[in-house]
Amino acid sequence: MGKHLSSFLLIFILVFAFILRFYKVSEIPPSLNWDETSIAYNAYSILKTGKDEWGKFLPLHLRAYGEYKLPAQIYASIPGVAIFGLNELGVRITPVVYGTLTVLFLYFLARRLFKNSYIGLVSAFLLAISPWHIQLTRASFESSFSVFWVILGIWFLVKGFEKPKWWIISVIPFAISIYTYNSARIFTPLFLLTIALIFRKEFWLNKKEAVFSALLFFLLMLPLVPFVLSGEARARYKLVSISDDPGLVPRISQNRNLSKLSAPLPRLIHNRVTYISFYFVRNYLAHFTPDFLFINGAGHKQHHVQRVGELFAIQAPFWLAGWYFLFKKKYKYRWLILSWALIAFIPVSVTNDSIPNALRTIIAAGAYQIITALGVYEIWILLRGKRIFQLGFSVAVFLILTISLSAYLKNYYQDYPYLYSRDWQYGYKQVVNYIKDHYNQYDLIVFSRHYGEPHMFTLFFLGWDPAKFQNDPNLIRFETYDWVRVLRFDKFYFPDLGDSGTTFSDISKVYSGRKVLFIGKGGDFPEGLPKLLTVDFLNGDRAFEIVETK
Repeated sequence: MGKHLSSFLLIFILVFAFILRFYKVSEIPPSLNWDETSIAYNAYSILKTGKDEWGKFLPLHLRAYGEYKLPAQIYASIPGVAIFGLNELGVRITPVVYGTLTVLFLYFLARRLFKNSYIGLVSAFLLAISPWHIQLTRASFESSFSVFWVILGIWFLVKGFEKPKWWIISVIPFAISIYTYNSARIFTPLFLLTIALIFRKEFWLNKKEAVFSALLFFLLMLPLVPFVLSGEARARYKLVSISDDPGLVPRISQNRNLSKLSAPLPRLIHNRVTYISFYFVRNYLAHFTPDFLFINGAGHKQHHVQRVGELFAIQAPFWLAGWYFLFKKKYKYRWLILSWALIAFIPVSVTNDSIPNALRTIIAAGAYQIITALGVYEIWILLRGKRIFQLGFSVAVFLILTISLSAYLKNYYQDYPYLYSRDWQYGYKQVVNYIKDHYNQYDLIVFSRHYGEPHMFTLFFLGWDPAKFQNDPNLIRFETYDWVRVLRFDKFYFPDLGDSGTTFSDISKVYSGRKVLFIGKGGDFPEGLPKLLTVDFLNGDRAFEIVETK
């Protein structure tokens, strides 16, 4: 392929990738979710005060809702928020940009792996149109940022096998990946350790660069050590870990008691080691099913559009062919690619929610596009000398991909917002806009926690001064076993509206004689009470109702 044609096609792919990620990004997904508002407001807080919402100066771990977010996505979001403000575009422009750049770096990586521009271009094109990657780079998901750094790191790493000084440079993006998302904290060290074993001869021949790279990596990891050893890190791990599932021990005890086997077999069969191993293997294998890969994808509505696989169905035969030819022809970096693809599913396998999971496994997406591209290329090569068949093959693949992409985009832009706006916590913006217009008319604003974290949506959509929030004498937080909740700030009150002591009637009695604005879901308020505003999900179901007492 000529250099000029290759460059033209690459530019076309990048522009197309950007359009797919940027078009209507402020409208679809249909609302910012609580993680996006948290990321953006903390970025805004650091921009304005140098501190996060908790008043910590330039933190490496941001407490946020108590889950301790990693810093990379938040700091990377500062320019977008500074330029466009606290709004959807300000939040989402960052993943749009790095998502497009990831396509570019995958091209460079695939071309380097196979010394083949064709494979590089097909890999880039497949990632550009990937439902997996589009979904997670049109909203502010930390996991997709880790993919950007991992692919950049692998590209530099592979360049290092020709010029070892690149190994030193590769350490920087690999290290940054660990500051982006928790899955990368497991993937990156395991991947690098595996690569060190696979290519031990090459590293031994270039000991100076290899040792310096390893030392630099450990040095860059040092700031993480205090947190990793802290109780906060353990608390976060316990939220999602299969080993800390509160139902694990009771299940083991119950199955031992029900077992008809003689001792000591029940204890040998039913124990923490066997159960954790079983759940790990089950979770791991769940990500290799045709249903996850090519038919329906992950079930989490924020992470996947539904009714399409993480890869297009047309990719299936080429994905299989790619693995076959990768080892049949003994490509130099076959074990690197296999390690990348297999290790990517280890982090999610130790968790206990939303399996299979697209968010925690997106690191594999780049490897899968490369393998598919290799399969396309090798089949195309088999048709060499039969030009009419090569042309027909190319046209057929392109047309089927075009049809698949068109169906996906119709689903994404038309059906998905209508069906799943509830999952995106739709309605908060409309409610907070009402609050903004009527803020001075009320002594107290009561905002139900039913849909989760109303305080953050309030801070975000009001553009609340971070310094004012950090120093608010009315700020009340309380910590549960797995979360930190904001109960009050300023004149806002965020109860579990409807619980004992926090019903509409209870709060109205306590604040009798004061003008109170209530925001809740349908059914939270007495029938016949005039509604100042109602907000519905896009499918017509009731989301919020706003009433008042005088």
